[in-house]
Order: sequence, then C-alpha cells, then structure tokens
Amino acid sequence: MRPLRTLTLSAVIAATLLASCSQDKALPASQAATPAPAVTAPAKPVANRDADLATAVDGFIQGMFDHDPVFAANAGKHEYDGKLPDYSADGLKAMATWLHDERSKFTAFTDDSLDAEGRFHRDYVLAVIDGQLFWLEQSGFPYSNPAFYTDHLSPSMYVTRPYAPLADRMAAFVRYEEALPTALAQVKANLKLPLPASYIDLGVNSFGGYAAFFKHDVPGIFASVKDPALQARFKTANAAAIKAAQELADWLKAQKPHATQDFALGADKFAAMLRATERVDLPLDRLKAIGESDLKRNLASLKSACDQFAPGKSLAACVAKEAADKPTGGAVEGARKQLAGLRQFIVDKNLVTIPGDEQAKVEEAPPFNRWNFAYIEIPGPYEKNLPSVYYIAPPDPHWSKADQAAYVPGKAALLFVSSHEVWPGHFLQFLHANRAQWMFGRLFVGYAYAEGWAHYAEEMMYDQGVDGATPEVHIGQLTNALLRDVRYLSAIGLHTGGMSMAESEKMFREQAFQDPGSARQQAARGTYDPAYLNYTLGKLMIMQLRQDWMAKHPGPDALKAFHDQFLSYGGPPIPLVRQQMLGGPVEAKLWTAPAGAPAQ
Repeated sequence: MRPLRTLTLSAVIAATLLASCSQDKALPASQAATPAPAVTAPAKPVANRDADLATAVDGFIQGMFDHDPVFAANAGKHEYDGKLPDYSADGLKAMATWLHDERSKFTAFTDDSLDAEGRFHRDYVLAVIDGQLFWLEQSGFPYSNPAFYTDHLSPSMYVTRPYAPLADRMAAFVRYEEALPTALAQVKANLKLPLPASYIDLGVNSFGGYAAFFKHDVPGIFASVKDPALQARFKTANAAAIKAAQELADWLKAQKPHATQDFALGADKFAAMLRATERVDLPLDRLKAIGESDLKRNLASLKSACDQFAPGKSLAACVAKEAADKPTGGAVEGARKQLAGLRQFIVDKNLVTIPGDEQAKVEEAPPFNRWNFAYIEIPGPYEKNLPSVYYIAPPDPHWSKADQAAYVPGKAALLFVSSHEVWPGHFLQFLHANRAQWMFGRLFVGYAYAEGWAHYAEEMMYDQGVDGATPEVHIGQLTNALLRDVRYLSAIGLHTGGMSMAESEKMFREQAFQDPGSARQQAARGTYDPAYLNYTLGKLMIMQLRQDWMAKHPGPDALKAFHDQFLSYGGPPIPLVRQQMLGGPVEAKLWTAPAGAPAQ
C-alpha cells in the first residue's frame, strides 16, 4: 500500500526515495592529495561550509531531475513531461557513476565543518545516494526484476492529475508514448534469462495492463481534445505503445516454461539492503525474533477480541465473520464514506496537526497497477492545489467467484486501510512533507518512514478509540497488523531462510488470515519487493521512538507534539530522525512488547 508518488519499488529505486546506510567522513580530494604547508590557512568557517552544502544539495536535486525526468515530472517540474530515463545498460552505469561522484562530494563535508543542521542534511543526502546505489549495483534488480521499471513507467500523472489543461496533458502523454517503445526495448535487453516465475508474472500483468489501458481507456480520456494534428499524432503513438507493451508482456510470458525460483537476495545482500536503505544494522536473527514477537503479540490480541466478537469460534471463523460485513456499494464507495469520519476523529482527539484543507479522492485502480489492494497517488511538492487519489484495486477477474468476493475486505478492515492511506497515514504525512522547510525533505521520502508511519497510524487510531474501538473494529486493525507481520517474516524467510512462495502463502493464510487471492498476491510480492518488511520495521522504530521521546516530554499534548515533530523532517531514515529528536548516535531501536502483553 505504498504511495505511487514515492514508494512503488521502481519509483523508490529510480527516483531515490529509499533511505540509506553509513556515511564516510573522507577529507576533500584536494586535502588528501596535497601535503599540508608549514602554516595552514584557517579552516573555512562553518557558515560558509553550510552554504557550500546547500549549493551542493541544489546541484544534486537538479542532477536527479536531469537523470530521472519521471521523478522530476512527478514532483511537479513539468518541463520534464513526457521524457523517460535512459534505461540502457550504459544509461544505468552513467547514473551509478554520477551517484558515486555525488557521494564523494558530500562525504567531503566533515562533521567539524558543518553545524548540527548541516550534518543532518549531509547524512540525509548520503542516505538517499546509498539507497539508490544499492538498488542499481548490488541488488541485481535492473537485470532481473521488472518491478525495477514497471510503476516508474506509469502514465498515471498525465491521465489522472489535472495539473494543466487536458490538451497540454495529452501532448505530454503523446511524448511519453513516443519514448516508450525505446524504453521497453531497453528493459527487455537488460533482463537476463532465466527469470524467477513471480517476476515474469509481475511483468506480464504490468506490461499487459499498460497495453490494455492504452487500448481501452486512454482514447476516451482524450477524446474531447479538439486538435486534429494532436489526435493524429496520438493515434500513431498509442498504436506503437500498445504494440511495444504487449510484445514485452508476450515475450515475458514465453519465458514461463524456463522460469526459476531463484528470487532470494541471500542473507548478505538482505542485510546490506537494510543498512543501505534504512540505516538499520541489526543481526538478522534479532530482526526475525522481533518480528515473531510482534506476530505473537497481535495474535494474542486477536484471540482476546474474538472471544468477545465471536465466542467459541476459531480465529479463522472470527476473522471471516468480520470480513463478511462488507462495505455497502463495494470497497471504493465504502472508503469514500470513511474518510470524513477519520479526519474528524483526528481533529476531535487533537492527535496531529492537519496542515491545510486538501482532501483525497477515492477511485478504482487502473489496470496496470493492481498488484496490491490499495495505494495513494500524491502530487509532488512543486504542484499546487491538486487532488490526491486513493486507489483501490478490484479482484483479479481470473480468480474464482468465491476468491473475488473474499478479496473485498470487511468494513472494519477497510477502515484501517483508509487510515493507512489517508487519515492520518500517507496523505497526512505528505501534507506535512510537502511543507517541510527543506526542499530535499519534500522530494525524498523513505520507504520505512512513509510505510512505518502509515502502519503506525493504524494502531494509534485504534488505541485512541476510533469508531468506538469495538471488538470488531479491533479485529479490523489486527488483521492489517498481522498482514504486515507476515510480510516482515516472509521477506526475511524468502530472501535469507530458504522459504518458498508456497510456505509464505500458507503463512499469510494461516497467521494473517488472508483470503486465497490476497495470500498469493502477498507471497509473490515478497519475492520482488524484499523491502516490504519496512511496514512493520518502520512502525516498531516509531513506537520505540515515541516511548523514549514522550518519557522526556510528558504532558497532555505530548502525543500531538511527538507526531508533529516526527512529521517535520520530510522522510529520512528513521534512525536519523531518532538522532534529531533524542540526540546521541544514529541507531535503530525497535519496540518490543513486554512478554505476554497483547496489543492495546
């Protein structure tokens, strides 16, 4: 349930929205290469070095826009509309070389040459660079994983975001489609056979979904534009884009007989991913034990809630009873009805500042982005007065009727999806991020920061009494929490412990009580999105930070003050936020409940 603007896997990779690892404290190259004179000049004043850092940050942002025009356009820099990155092997190598050069530039800013804010800014930039470099160079994903590209190629901005008159957006979309065949050819050339089966399925569904969207939906979107020349150009570009997308989907489908199950990163790369993207450097056995503890905590709470809601029934039957209470009119209509009440609850309880009067719309997800139940698309920080859209995917029409019906959640479970995506989850978090004092913090928001906050928000809302905090409501919250616990453990198991997709799917069904379609979907996602443990990982870091911060800042408004301060930084790695809020070293601390204590 990641916001499309920043947190789909390909966007995180290609738009550097993951966070990162350790920073070197190297001297500038000139100092390293030249012997010191007998009498050294005074060190450059801190104020000047901070100004130099600000100039370097501005240069990095501009460089990112130039290397990744999709990132720039989504941020609201529409001079980049219609352009796509160079996905060729040479293009990816050039991107990595530039990032290494930028990393050297920022490590040259030493601790003693910067003030406290400057050190935080430097470390935040290094975090983004290191995360980007992991996905480009260490993960192997550019050459194996279609998720590296799929959502980053999304045309959603042009067809759903009213940032300009429709004719202008159509012209941008045409430029995008004209560039698409070359980009897709580069993607195909990059993928080294054989591929894991789940990667193939993702690519077939995504690229085939693009082709279907271009063929069946897009012509109607632009039909009202009265420009014959543009319509003729669109017709040509659209036909070529449909052909290129479908051919790539068909090529991937043809690889299925030769598919492997070789999706695991391995323990070393998985640990490197956590260091490089989230500054989390904990032993994997310790991480696994923490996840198992949280799963146990939430299962104990589910039993307690079910004893009241469905006495005498199994946990599976209890969850099925909650799931049977479907939202009237379906999930999209049900979510629309929930948002106003969630926002008012935040206001009445004074839980967190709502900075602005923006609202989120709710719509059905487009065909090319239905690999997960829900996500939100949020306009970038350079946009003004544009809506965000909370998308909900319908069930796969190829599933059985029973599986399709089961895919639609109960009202209580949907309430916490809406909390996660909108109030007070992603949407509210980005209202804050888009107003951060530092533009870099508006642009680069990390996976664990955003997903951790959104998942944390679910439990916090229940704890504060949302919708009466009835046993049924608690079950809705807990099923969402258990889903994320099993993601956490599946990510570790699939990539470091020899877990198969079938074993992961079974875990989703038996310990997260997911319907069959969702369980298959979630197990597959774990293979190509190994960082989806960040929902629970981020949540547990935030819960520990809250406990430690509020112990030092007690008072009736401490919870709101904590939330407002946490959301003020943009979206760096949570250990960097911990350092800012508490002082001390950069370290990851994950909350664990006292032994035997259920979720509240």
